[in-house]
Amino acid sequence: MNFKKISTAALIIAIISCFFIFDLGHYLSLDYFLSQRDEIIQYAADQPVLSAATFFSLYVLVTAFSLPAAAVITLAGGAIFGLWKGLLLVSFASTIGATLAFLMARTVLRDYVENKFSHMLSRVNEGIAKEGSFYLFGLRLVPLFPFFAVNLLMGLVQISTLRYFIVSQVGMLPGTFIFVNAGTQLAQVNELGQILSPTLLISFAALGVFPLLAKRLLEKLQASKQLRAYAKPKTFDSNLVVIGAGSGGLVSAYIAAAVKAKVDLIEKHQMGGDCLNTGCVPSKALIRSAKINHHIKTASHYGLSVQESSVDFRAVMERVQTVIDKIEPHDSIERYTGLGVDCHKGEAEIIDPYRVKVNDQIITTRNIVVATGARPRVPELPGLSGAPYFTSDTIWSLREKPKNLVVIGAGPIGCELAQSFYRLGVTTTLVNDIGRILPKEDADMALLVRQRMESEGLPLKLERKAVAVHKTENGYELELQHANETERLPFDCLLFSVGRIANTKGFGLENLNIDLSPQGTIKVNEYLQTSMPNIYAVGDVVGPYQLTHAASHQAWYAAVNALFGSLKRFKVDYSVMPWATFTDPEIARVGLSEDEAIAANIPYQVVRYGIDDLDRAIADGSDFGGIKLLVQPGKDKVLGACIVGTGAGDLISEFVSAMKHGIGLNKVLGTIHIYPTMAEANKYVAGEWKRQNVSAKALSFLTSFHRWRR
Repeated sequence: MNFKKISTAALIIAIISCFFIFDLGHYLSLDYFLSQRDEIIQYAADQPVLSAATFFSLYVLVTAFSLPAAAVITLAGGAIFGLWKGLLLVSFASTIGATLAFLMARTVLRDYVENKFSHMLSRVNEGIAKEGSFYLFGLRLVPLFPFFAVNLLMGLVQISTLRYFIVSQVGMLPGTFIFVNAGTQLAQVNELGQILSPTLLISFAALGVFPLLAKRLLEKLQASKQLRAYAKPKTFDSNLVVIGAGSGGLVSAYIAAAVKAKVDLIEKHQMGGDCLNTGCVPSKALIRSAKINHHIKTASHYGLSVQESSVDFRAVMERVQTVIDKIEPHDSIERYTGLGVDCHKGEAEIIDPYRVKVNDQIITTRNIVVATGARPRVPELPGLSGAPYFTSDTIWSLREKPKNLVVIGAGPIGCELAQSFYRLGVTTTLVNDIGRILPKEDADMALLVRQRMESEGLPLKLERKAVAVHKTENGYELELQHANETERLPFDCLLFSVGRIANTKGFGLENLNIDLSPQGTIKVNEYLQTSMPNIYAVGDVVGPYQLTHAASHQAWYAAVNALFGSLKRFKVDYSVMPWATFTDPEIARVGLSEDEAIAANIPYQVVRYGIDDLDRAIADGSDFGGIKLLVQPGKDKVLGACIVGTGAGDLISEFVSAMKHGIGLNKVLGTIHIYPTMAEANKYVAGEWKRQNVSAKALSFLTSFHRWRR
């Protein structure tokens, strides 16, 4: 700690100590003031300048050092100097004192608090950055909130001193006015209870509503300013136009129709979007075929003798399409038309915030939801043009079995498809430019999946960067770079799984200057509004999660806020967002990973349970994997859970519910789980937590107790 911090801290301690040691608060109490009231008022009349300067200095001192006397002095200011002069003195003195307290807190405590509670302060700083003035303004306007705490808190966050001074000056003025005005009545009362009348208390409570009203008013003014340049229709064809019929768009339209709003849904390609046509559904159908073939090949492990399986690759891929066709009616135009949605097949063009063109029709609408999704990213590799390459969107057109498939990218999609094609007898190699697979998961849990892949013989080329494609006499080769060495992999089929790009262009959005994030997604606020207030966005085009269920989750908030936001709005909640990767074994997670907890400096306790010890897993031959929990130290609150094993995507649901509804591990342990099931693993990991947290003293006492009983 430097000299500035030490000296400031010493001054604060000295002044506060003197205040209490010498009982100086006695002289700043209401009883003392009432006993000296007439003499003080007379002195102020005889010495107006000196008395005002003394009062002003005293007030600054009291507020700067957070001494418990500000309310009484404010009342006294009204009694001594009258309403307007008292208001002037108290208003500026309180703001100067508050700013000094703010600066002292920043000098003494800020570095320590930032290091100790960075994960908490980061959220506060985000709020300050977005709406710091309104946030502080609201705190200042609530008269029953301890203002000294506001001074200390704001000193720890990222807000400028000048901004703090100005907002505090304005924000405290209404409350100061009420208190000073109440103080003018001190000549007629003898105790504080007579000042805090029901009328004044109602006035104080009304001040708490004022920040909310002020914030909404400012938002209305900002929205009006942004929309002023566009001609607003006198009547509207639709309450809501939804662009894109993937999971986010379909749910938005469904909710709007369910509440009897007039909704138009526009899709230029296929209803159901990526999930139905090129993502979740086809990949799971492929995984199922691959898993069955794997079971046939490993049948001897179960005491079965099965003839060598033969994979009809074309039939497998045709089955994938059959599954898509069977599910397609769930997302069809016919179904949504029956639900009351006007469906349009064609390209949407946003003309302005109130008008959307599709085909030759212009639809006027109060609100728009953009759900245009994302597309696979294809890196710019020299020699790629003309080579046989696919993405997760186009691989489903494949009918001939590849001789050499190279999958680039070891995220969830790359791992799922590489393992599946390998199990179907395709010579497959998985390439990744870093030294691990599934980088969003903790390394120790992702390693379990890697070990299974390698045990089956799937070649992994990690820490290899694809740099070029070469055409040879025998076909094509992919050039990989590792450190200063290069190698070439022959292929006749290249599959890219290296991320996705948000679809933000080509439908008029760019003409409205809608803000984008650094990641290229549409930037939205906590209500899923874009920078144009009546245009909302959901799903992959927004992020932060590229998950079907995340898009559906966002869609509820966007639709409800668009339709009812003038009455009530809801902030989108990502606090408990689960996901799973459907490799074999599956890996599923919810909440914090250990890497994230370390990065955010969040304390945690790790609890593990190995599924290889579970009776049902052993009986099924699925005794591989484990559960890893992050638990709040000293409590049973789950901060995060990761499961690797058969059915992990289903098993994680118990921890999703526990985190969402505040159910601790004690209650998970106390819940009856059917024997023998995989779900017992959740109970056993809760039991492992219990064993780790049993008090040694309690166990020692119990040992002595039972010895005595014997």
